[in-house]
Amino acid sequence: MNGNFVYNNPTKLYFGEESLRYLADELKNFGPTVMLSYGGGSIKRNGIYDAVVEILKDSGKIIVEDAGVMPNPTYEKVEEGCRLVRDNNVDLILAVGGGSTIDYAKGVSASAYCEEDAWTKYWVNQGNPTCKTVPVGAVLTMVGTGSEMNGGSVITNRKAGFKLGKVFGPGLYPRFAVLNPRYTMTVPQYQMVAGFFDIMSHLMEQYFAGNADCTTDYINEGLMRSLIHSSRIAAKNPKDYEARSNIMWTATWALNTLLKCGKGGDWEVHQIGHAIGLVTDATHGMTLASVSLPYYRHVMHDGLHQFVRFAKNVWGVSGEGKSDEQVAEDGLRCLEQWMKEIGVVMHSGELGVNEANLQAVADAVLILPVGYRTLTRDEVVAILRESM
Repeated sequence: MNGNFVYNNPTKLYFGEESLRYLADELKNFGPTVMLSYGGGSIKRNGIYDAVVEILKDSGKIIVEDAGVMPNPTYEKVEEGCRLVRDNNVDLILAVGGGSTIDYAKGVSASAYCEEDAWTKYWVNQGNPTCKTVPVGAVLTMVGTGSEMNGGSVITNRKAGFKLGKVFGPGLYPRFAVLNPRYTMTVPQYQMVAGFFDIMSHLMEQYFAGNADCTTDYINEGLMRSLIHSSRIAAKNPKDYEARSNIMWTATWALNTLLKCGKGGDWEVHQIGHAIGLVTDATHGMTLASVSLPYYRHVMHDGLHQFVRFAKNVWGVSGEGKSDEQVAEDGLRCLEQWMKEIGVVMHSGELGVNEANLQAVADAVLILPVGYRTLTRDEVVAILRESM
């Protein structure tokens, strides 16, 4: 392990089929007014909304409804949530849904009492809150982002023409999160497998950086193998509880900051995926899937040692009689086969990327000076074109 780091994760997790019953205990720690944030109404159809509202009412809470959080939450929606928080003196934001809803809640928490332009301060300049923030809690219904145990908040600003992420410190992590694997079985197959790849992308973004012998990478390899195994089961039988519970737990550990300890990360696949999502409003996990193979094939030779390790330790590729390049390529072929097996989108053209909007997507890509190679804009265009 190289470098120095601090690991601090204050989120309390309740995991399992009976986890929601602990919500009442947590509500005792907060004031009377709870803003209930959720998406398009699926939680009303599947009964989760009624179960949560019953607990809130039994706990004597005043409920402020905040519906309509979209899959790629916008800054305009964040501003709307901020007004609700201020007008109602909200004591807790309870996000019920997937990562987008929880990301949104953190954005509202940091922005509601910010006296500066919050978009510029947090998402553009990557500043930190110096104002009052509102506690956030979560009831997770879809896995993928890991937002239930981190400070991430990815927000789309259509006026500014960017979809950007801000990772807030532990003070903005959800105070608690309820993880019932049964709830994840309510999402459609398309969204389910998109979440699976989102998890894999989080793992790979942190794995493909550095070449040192790092304990963190061994943990990461185990999580990747677990995800691959369980996702194959869940793709065929989405109601398999053991597979879905393993995936839910993997998703949380994939992005609760543990895997960045002692090493850096890449995150360029996410930057390209965010740009695609901005232009096409496509599902986040599918945008990542559509560009991952072209990107990793582009940078493979710059981080060859780690790609060889990925092939051998994650996919079981034999190195006998092969060059390192052949082993690394075999690993990416295994990744490609798994992607096809679970049913993710393989080409960005399926999401709406085409020659007409290619330059607009490229213009929205934030190029990071990290990973094995810092891309040029021409390389971004080439990767996007190959992904189509």
